[in-house]
Amino acid sequence: MLYWLSSLSDGGDFFNLFRYITVRSGGAFFTALVFGFIFGQPLINLLRRKQSNGQPIREDGPQSHILEKAGTPTMGGVLILGALTFSTLLWARLDNPYIWMVMFVTLSFGAIGFADDYAKVSKNNTKGVSGRIRMGLGLLIAAIAGYWAACYQPDDLAYRLAMPVFKDTLINLGYLFIPFAMIVIVGSANAVNLTDGLDGLAIMPVMIAAGTLGVIAYAVGRVDFTEYLDVHYVPDTGELFIFTSALIGGGLGFLWYNAPPAAVFMGDTGSLALGGALGAIAVATKHEIVLAIVGGLFVAEALSVIIQVLYFKRTGKRVFLMAPIHHHYEKKGWAEPQIVIRFWIISLVLALIGLATLKVR
Repeated sequence: MLYWLSSLSDGGDFFNLFRYITVRSGGAFFTALVFGFIFGQPLINLLRRKQSNGQPIREDGPQSHILEKAGTPTMGGVLILGALTFSTLLWARLDNPYIWMVMFVTLSFGAIGFADDYAKVSKNNTKGVSGRIRMGLGLLIAAIAGYWAACYQPDDLAYRLAMPVFKDTLINLGYLFIPFAMIVIVGSANAVNLTDGLDGLAIMPVMIAAGTLGVIAYAVGRVDFTEYLDVHYVPDTGELFIFTSALIGGGLGFLWYNAPPAAVFMGDTGSLALGGALGAIAVATKHEIVLAIVGGLFVAEALSVIIQVLYFKRTGKRVFLMAPIHHHYEKKGWAEPQIVIRFWIISLVLALIGLATLKVR
Protein backbone atom coordinates (compact mmCIF):
# COMPACT_ATOMS: atom_id res chain seq x y z
CA MET A 1 0.00 0.00 0.00
CA LEU A 2 2.76 2.46 0.92
CA TYR A 3 4.41 1.73 -2.41
CA TRP A 4 1.65 3.66 -4.12
CA LEU A 5 2.56 6.80 -2.17
CA SER A 6 5.77 6.98 -4.17
CA SER A 7 3.74 6.78 -7.39
CA LEU A 8 1.30 9.47 -6.32
CA SER A 9 3.91 11.82 -4.91
CA ASP A 10 5.66 14.62 -6.81
CA GLY A 11 8.94 12.74 -6.68
CA GLY A 12 10.08 13.87 -3.25
CA ASP A 13 13.01 11.96 -1.80
CA PHE A 14 11.05 10.73 1.23
CA PHE A 15 8.23 9.09 -0.71
CA ASN A 16 10.66 7.72 -3.30
CA LEU A 17 12.20 5.63 -0.53
CA PHE A 18 9.12 3.43 -0.70
CA ARG A 19 10.15 2.32 -4.18
CA TYR A 20 13.07 0.36 -2.76
CA ILE A 21 12.45 -3.25 -1.76
CA THR A 22 15.11 -3.07 0.95
CA VAL A 23 13.46 -0.06 2.62
CA ARG A 24 10.03 -1.63 2.47
CA SER A 25 11.41 -4.93 3.78
CA GLY A 26 12.82 -3.14 6.80
CA GLY A 27 9.50 -1.40 7.31
CA ALA A 28 7.67 -4.74 7.02
CA PHE A 29 9.94 -6.33 9.61
CA PHE A 30 9.50 -3.60 12.23
CA THR A 31 5.76 -3.27 11.58
CA ALA A 32 5.20 -7.00 12.14
CA LEU A 33 7.46 -6.98 15.22
CA VAL A 34 5.61 -4.07 16.82
CA PHE A 35 2.29 -5.69 15.91
CA GLY A 36 3.37 -8.81 17.78
CA PHE A 37 4.42 -6.85 20.88
CA ILE A 38 1.19 -4.80 20.93
CA PHE A 39 -1.32 -7.60 20.37
CA GLY A 40 0.58 -10.56 21.83
CA GLN A 41 -0.47 -10.33 25.47
CA PRO A 42 -4.11 -9.34 24.77
CA LEU A 43 -4.40 -12.32 22.39
CA ILE A 44 -2.91 -14.69 24.97
CA ASN A 45 -5.36 -13.40 27.61
CA LEU A 46 -8.24 -13.96 25.19
CA LEU A 47 -7.09 -17.48 24.34
CA ARG A 48 -6.76 -18.34 28.03
CA ARG A 49 -10.33 -17.22 28.66
CA LYS A 50 -11.65 -19.19 25.69
CA GLN A 51 -9.54 -22.32 26.29
CA SER A 52 -10.08 -23.40 29.86
CA ASN A 53 -7.89 -26.50 29.48
CA GLY A 54 -5.43 -25.16 26.93
CA GLN A 55 -4.03 -27.33 24.16
CA PRO A 56 -4.71 -31.04 24.67
CA ILE A 57 -1.46 -32.92 25.36
CA ARG A 58 -0.73 -36.29 23.71
CA GLU A 59 -1.01 -39.09 26.25
CA ASP A 60 1.59 -41.11 24.31
CA GLY A 61 4.04 -38.20 24.34
CA PRO A 62 6.74 -37.47 26.93
CA GLN A 63 5.22 -37.60 30.41
CA SER A 64 6.92 -34.36 31.38
CA HIS A 65 4.75 -32.51 28.86
CA ILE A 66 1.58 -33.51 30.69
CA LEU A 67 2.77 -31.72 33.82
CA GLU A 68 4.72 -28.83 32.33
CA LYS A 69 2.65 -27.86 29.28
CA ALA A 70 -0.91 -28.66 30.35
CA GLY A 71 -3.16 -25.62 30.31
CA THR A 72 -1.07 -23.63 27.83
CA PRO A 73 -3.35 -22.05 25.20
CA THR A 74 -2.88 -22.79 21.51
CA MET A 75 -3.77 -20.96 18.26
CA GLY A 76 -0.96 -18.47 18.83
CA GLY A 77 -0.33 -18.70 15.11
CA VAL A 78 -3.10 -16.14 14.77
CA LEU A 79 -0.65 -13.55 16.13
CA ILE A 80 1.98 -14.43 13.52
CA LEU A 81 -0.53 -14.47 10.67
CA GLY A 82 -2.08 -11.20 11.79
CA ALA A 83 1.29 -9.46 11.94
CA LEU A 84 2.42 -11.04 8.67
CA THR A 85 -0.74 -10.17 6.76
CA PHE A 86 -1.04 -6.60 8.03
CA SER A 87 2.62 -5.83 7.41
CA THR A 88 2.72 -7.43 3.95
CA LEU A 89 -0.41 -5.61 2.77
CA LEU A 90 1.00 -2.34 4.09
CA TRP A 91 4.46 -2.57 2.55
CA ALA A 92 4.34 -4.90 -0.47
CA ARG A 93 3.29 -4.11 -4.02
CA LEU A 94 -0.26 -5.39 -4.26
CA ASP A 95 -0.03 -5.88 -8.02
CA ASN A 96 2.61 -8.58 -7.57
CA PRO A 97 1.24 -12.07 -8.40
CA TYR A 98 3.74 -13.92 -6.21
CA ILE A 99 2.74 -11.96 -3.12
CA TRP A 100 -0.86 -13.01 -3.59
CA MET A 101 0.07 -16.61 -4.39
CA VAL A 102 2.14 -17.00 -1.23
CA MET A 103 -0.47 -15.16 0.85
CA PHE A 104 -3.16 -17.47 -0.55
CA VAL A 105 -1.21 -20.56 0.49
CA THR A 106 -0.29 -19.13 3.91
CA LEU A 107 -3.78 -18.05 4.92
CA SER A 108 -5.46 -21.14 3.43
CA PHE A 109 -3.21 -23.51 5.36
CA GLY A 110 -3.68 -21.26 8.38
CA ALA A 111 -7.45 -21.73 8.06
CA ILE A 112 -7.03 -25.52 7.95
CA GLY A 113 -4.83 -25.36 11.02
CA PHE A 114 -7.27 -23.06 12.83
CA ALA A 115 -10.12 -25.50 12.18
CA ASP A 116 -7.95 -28.35 13.47
CA ASP A 117 -6.93 -26.43 16.61
CA TYR A 118 -10.53 -25.38 17.26
CA ALA A 119 -11.74 -28.97 16.98
CA LYS A 120 -9.07 -30.10 19.45
CA VAL A 121 -9.74 -27.49 22.13
CA SER A 122 -13.52 -27.64 21.78
CA LYS A 123 -13.57 -31.44 22.12
CA ASN A 124 -10.60 -31.49 24.54
CA ASN A 125 -8.77 -34.24 22.64
CA THR A 126 -5.87 -34.47 20.20
CA LYS A 127 -7.80 -35.80 17.19
CA GLY A 128 -8.94 -32.58 15.53
CA VAL A 129 -9.97 -32.49 11.87
CA SER A 130 -9.73 -35.74 9.92
CA GLY A 131 -6.29 -36.30 8.42
CA ARG A 132 -7.86 -37.10 5.05
CA ILE A 133 -9.73 -33.81 4.98
CA ARG A 134 -6.63 -31.87 5.95
CA MET A 135 -4.53 -33.62 3.32
CA GLY A 136 -7.16 -33.26 0.60
CA LEU A 137 -7.61 -29.53 1.18
CA GLY A 138 -3.86 -29.03 1.41
CA LEU A 139 -3.25 -30.79 -1.90
CA LEU A 140 -5.97 -28.72 -3.58
CA ILE A 141 -4.48 -25.45 -2.30
CA ALA A 142 -0.99 -26.53 -3.36
CA ALA A 143 -2.20 -27.53 -6.84
CA ILE A 144 -3.72 -24.07 -7.35
CA ALA A 145 -0.51 -22.43 -6.11
CA GLY A 146 1.70 -24.54 -8.38
CA TYR A 147 -0.35 -23.65 -11.44
CA TRP A 148 -0.51 -20.01 -10.31
CA ALA A 149 3.28 -19.78 -10.10
CA ALA A 150 3.81 -21.50 -13.46
CA CYS A 151 1.48 -19.03 -15.16
CA TYR A 152 3.66 -16.07 -14.19
CA GLN A 153 7.11 -17.61 -14.53
CA PRO A 154 9.10 -17.09 -17.76
CA ASP A 155 8.34 -19.61 -20.52
CA ASP A 156 11.81 -21.12 -20.28
CA LEU A 157 11.31 -21.83 -16.54
CA ALA A 158 7.60 -22.62 -16.24
CA TYR A 159 6.80 -26.28 -15.48
CA ARG A 160 10.52 -27.01 -15.08
CA LEU A 161 12.63 -28.17 -12.17
CA ALA A 162 15.76 -26.07 -11.67
CA MET A 163 18.82 -27.73 -10.18
CA PRO A 164 20.89 -25.81 -7.61
CA VAL A 165 24.44 -24.83 -8.62
CA PHE A 166 24.00 -26.12 -12.19
CA LYS A 167 22.17 -23.29 -13.94
CA ASP A 168 22.07 -25.00 -17.32
CA THR A 169 20.29 -28.06 -15.92
CA LEU A 170 16.52 -27.75 -16.23
CA ILE A 171 14.23 -30.78 -16.08
CA ASN A 172 11.02 -30.27 -18.04
CA LEU A 173 8.31 -31.84 -15.90
CA GLY A 174 5.44 -30.58 -18.04
CA TYR A 175 2.18 -30.81 -16.16
CA LEU A 176 3.87 -33.15 -13.68
CA PHE A 177 5.24 -29.94 -12.19
CA ILE A 178 1.86 -29.41 -10.53
CA PRO A 179 2.00 -32.68 -8.52
CA PHE A 180 5.63 -31.90 -7.72
CA ALA A 181 4.66 -28.46 -6.37
CA MET A 182 1.90 -30.11 -4.36
CA ILE A 183 4.42 -32.43 -2.71
CA VAL A 184 6.77 -29.52 -1.95
CA ILE A 185 4.12 -27.28 -0.40
CA VAL A 186 2.13 -29.93 1.48
CA GLY A 187 5.31 -31.70 2.57
CA SER A 188 6.77 -28.46 3.89
CA ALA A 189 3.57 -27.60 5.78
CA ASN A 190 3.38 -31.00 7.47
CA ALA A 191 7.11 -31.15 8.20
CA VAL A 192 6.98 -27.84 10.10
CA ASN A 193 3.85 -29.08 11.85
CA LEU A 194 5.73 -32.18 13.08
CA THR A 195 8.64 -30.04 14.27
CA ASP A 196 6.40 -27.86 16.44
CA GLY A 197 6.66 -29.97 19.58
CA LEU A 198 8.84 -28.00 22.00
CA ASP A 199 8.78 -24.38 23.15
CA GLY A 200 10.44 -22.25 20.46
CA LEU A 201 11.62 -25.26 18.45
CA ALA A 202 9.76 -24.58 15.19
CA ILE A 203 9.55 -20.81 14.97
CA MET A 204 13.27 -20.01 14.90
CA PRO A 205 14.13 -22.54 12.13
CA VAL A 206 11.13 -21.20 10.19
CA MET A 207 12.49 -17.66 10.49
CA ILE A 208 15.97 -18.80 9.47
CA ALA A 209 14.58 -20.63 6.44
CA ALA A 210 12.35 -17.67 5.55
CA GLY A 211 15.27 -15.27 5.77
CA THR A 212 17.34 -17.49 3.49
CA LEU A 213 14.54 -17.86 0.95
CA GLY A 214 13.91 -14.12 1.15
CA VAL A 215 17.51 -13.38 0.20
CA ILE A 216 17.22 -15.89 -2.66
CA ALA A 217 13.94 -14.33 -3.81
CA TYR A 218 15.53 -10.87 -3.83
CA ALA A 219 18.53 -12.18 -5.78
CA VAL A 220 16.62 -14.11 -8.44
CA GLY A 221 14.25 -11.17 -8.89
CA ARG A 222 17.07 -8.90 -10.09
CA VAL A 223 18.61 -9.51 -13.50
CA ASP A 224 21.97 -8.02 -12.47
CA PHE A 225 22.20 -10.27 -9.41
CA THR A 226 21.25 -13.38 -11.36
CA GLU A 227 23.98 -12.71 -13.92
CA TYR A 228 26.55 -12.25 -11.17
CA LEU A 229 25.38 -15.22 -9.10
CA ASP A 230 24.74 -17.39 -12.16
CA VAL A 231 21.17 -18.34 -11.19
CA HIS A 232 17.89 -18.20 -13.08
CA TYR A 233 16.13 -14.85 -13.33
CA VAL A 234 12.50 -15.00 -12.13
CA PRO A 235 10.99 -11.51 -12.59
CA ASP A 236 9.04 -9.95 -9.71
CA THR A 237 10.01 -12.51 -7.05
CA GLY A 238 12.11 -9.90 -5.23
CA GLU A 239 8.90 -8.60 -3.67
CA LEU A 240 8.75 -11.81 -1.61
CA PHE A 241 11.64 -10.42 0.43
CA ILE A 242 9.06 -8.11 2.00
CA PHE A 243 6.85 -11.08 2.87
CA THR A 244 9.72 -12.99 4.49
CA SER A 245 10.81 -9.88 6.41
CA ALA A 246 7.28 -9.54 7.77
CA LEU A 247 7.31 -13.24 8.66
CA ILE A 248 10.55 -12.83 10.61
CA GLY A 249 9.22 -9.77 12.45
CA GLY A 250 5.97 -11.52 13.32
CA GLY A 251 7.89 -14.65 14.29
CA LEU A 252 10.12 -12.72 16.70
CA GLY A 253 7.05 -11.07 18.22
CA PHE A 254 5.57 -14.52 18.76
CA LEU A 255 8.84 -15.99 20.09
CA TRP A 256 8.81 -13.34 22.82
CA TYR A 257 5.83 -15.22 24.28
CA ASN A 258 6.72 -18.71 23.02
CA ALA A 259 10.21 -18.86 24.53
CA PRO A 260 10.51 -21.50 27.28
CA PRO A 261 8.35 -21.75 29.24
CA ALA A 262 5.83 -20.91 26.52
CA ALA A 263 2.87 -18.68 27.36
CA VAL A 264 1.19 -19.80 24.12
CA PHE A 265 1.66 -22.41 21.39
CA MET A 266 1.39 -21.54 17.70
CA GLY A 267 -0.67 -24.68 17.08
CA ASP A 268 -1.51 -26.01 13.66
CA THR A 269 -2.76 -22.51 12.83
CA GLY A 270 0.82 -21.32 12.72
CA SER A 271 2.84 -24.40 11.81
CA LEU A 272 0.80 -25.42 8.76
CA ALA A 273 0.61 -21.83 7.53
CA LEU A 274 4.32 -21.11 7.92
CA GLY A 275 5.38 -24.43 6.43
CA GLY A 276 3.08 -23.88 3.48
CA ALA A 277 4.53 -20.39 3.03
CA LEU A 278 8.08 -21.75 2.82
CA GLY A 279 7.03 -24.30 0.22
CA ALA A 280 5.19 -21.69 -1.83
CA ILE A 281 8.19 -19.33 -1.86
CA ALA A 282 10.45 -22.18 -2.98
CA VAL A 283 8.07 -23.01 -5.84
CA ALA A 284 7.79 -19.36 -6.88
CA THR A 285 11.57 -18.83 -6.96
CA LYS A 286 12.41 -22.22 -8.57
CA HIS A 287 14.39 -23.28 -5.49
CA GLU A 288 12.43 -26.31 -4.39
CA ILE A 289 15.51 -28.49 -3.93
CA VAL A 290 17.30 -25.76 -1.99
CA LEU A 291 14.32 -25.72 0.39
CA ALA A 292 15.10 -29.34 1.25
CA ILE A 293 18.59 -28.19 2.27
CA VAL A 294 17.60 -25.00 4.08
CA GLY A 295 14.71 -26.80 5.78
CA GLY A 296 16.76 -29.92 6.42
CA LEU A 297 15.72 -29.93 10.07
CA PHE A 298 12.06 -30.19 9.03
CA VAL A 299 12.95 -32.94 6.57
CA ALA A 300 14.71 -34.88 9.34
CA GLU A 301 11.72 -34.52 11.66
CA ALA A 302 9.33 -35.78 8.99
CA LEU A 303 11.61 -38.64 7.95
CA SER A 304 11.99 -39.76 11.57
CA VAL A 305 8.21 -40.22 11.77
CA ILE A 306 8.01 -42.03 8.43
CA ILE A 307 10.91 -44.35 9.32
CA GLN A 308 9.48 -45.06 12.77
CA VAL A 309 6.02 -45.95 11.43
CA LEU A 310 7.23 -48.10 8.53
CA TYR A 311 9.83 -49.96 10.62
CA PHE A 312 7.36 -50.58 13.46
CA LYS A 313 4.74 -51.95 11.09
CA ARG A 314 7.29 -54.29 9.54
CA THR A 315 9.16 -55.47 12.64
CA GLY A 316 7.17 -54.40 15.69
CA LYS A 317 10.26 -52.56 16.89
CA ARG A 318 11.23 -48.88 17.01
CA VAL A 319 14.22 -47.13 15.46
CA PHE A 320 13.88 -44.10 17.73
CA LEU A 321 12.87 -43.99 21.37
CA MET A 322 10.04 -41.70 20.20
CA ALA A 323 9.24 -39.80 17.02
CA PRO A 324 9.49 -37.04 15.85
CA ILE A 325 13.19 -37.05 16.53
CA HIS A 326 13.17 -34.18 19.04
CA HIS A 327 11.23 -36.49 21.39
CA HIS A 328 13.93 -39.12 20.89
CA TYR A 329 16.47 -36.76 22.42
CA GLU A 330 14.06 -35.89 25.23
CA LYS A 331 13.90 -39.60 26.04
CA LYS A 332 17.71 -39.72 25.99
CA GLY A 333 17.74 -37.13 28.77
CA TRP A 334 18.48 -33.91 26.89
CA ALA A 335 16.89 -30.86 28.49
CA GLU A 336 14.29 -29.06 26.37
CA PRO A 337 16.29 -25.81 25.97
CA GLN A 338 19.32 -27.91 25.02
CA ILE A 339 17.41 -29.61 22.21
CA VAL A 340 15.87 -26.36 21.00
CA ILE A 341 19.10 -24.37 20.83
CA ARG A 342 21.06 -27.20 19.22
CA PHE A 343 18.36 -27.59 16.58
CA TRP A 344 18.51 -23.83 15.98
CA ILE A 345 22.26 -24.15 15.38
CA ILE A 346 21.68 -26.97 12.90
CA SER A 347 19.09 -24.83 11.07
CA LEU A 348 21.51 -21.94 10.80
CA VAL A 349 24.26 -24.16 9.39
CA LEU A 350 21.86 -25.64 6.82
CA ALA A 351 20.74 -22.13 5.83
CA LEU A 352 24.34 -21.14 5.12
CA ILE A 353 24.77 -24.27 3.00
CA GLY A 354 21.63 -23.33 1.10
CA LEU A 355 22.94 -19.84 0.45
CA ALA A 356 26.19 -21.37 -0.81
CA THR A 357 24.23 -22.79 -3.77
CA LEU A 358 24.18 -19.20 -5.11
CA LYS A 359 27.46 -19.35 -6.99
CA VAL A 360 29.61 -16.22 -6.90
CA ARG A 361 31.90 -16.05 -9.91
